[in-house]
Amino acid sequence: MINAITQKPVAVACDHGGRSLAKALLARLEENKIPFEFYGTHTDDSCDYPDFAALVTDAITSGKAELGILVCGTGIGMSIAANKVHGIRAAVCGDTFSAEMTRRHNNANVLCLGQRVTGEGLALKIADIFLETPFEGGRHAKRVEKLEA
Repeated sequence: MINAITQKPVAVACDHGGRSLAKALLARLEENKIPFEFYGTHTDDSCDYPDFAALVTDAITSGKAELGILVCGTGIGMSIAANKVHGIRAAVCGDTFSAEMTRRHNNANVLCLGQRVTGEGLALKIADIFLETPFEGGRHAKRVEKLEA
């Protein structure tokens, strides 16, 4: 059982290349009674990842969500799209240590995962750690403030 650091719903979206992993992530959130909002895609048809990244980043910047998870084939396209939005700190993570450190030191608010490069079991552990790790603040806060400037 994981304890998410947010009480707001987690914003989740994927493109066609991340649909299977996104389904597994949604099941994990449900299992742990973590509220979420799924923004699609709802089909296996080819689609454009920037459209789905925009839905998650809009949810975060509008205050509907604090954290988001985006899934595509590698996580890279989603992270590029998400990081174009002011106030978003998206990180592609393929290991648990990176997921922990990007929350603790960078206050990342969007986790990007790649279905084609990260196995489902590992991806679920990465998401668990991302969702339950708090930002340390302190000496890291001034660095995050510089990112926001």
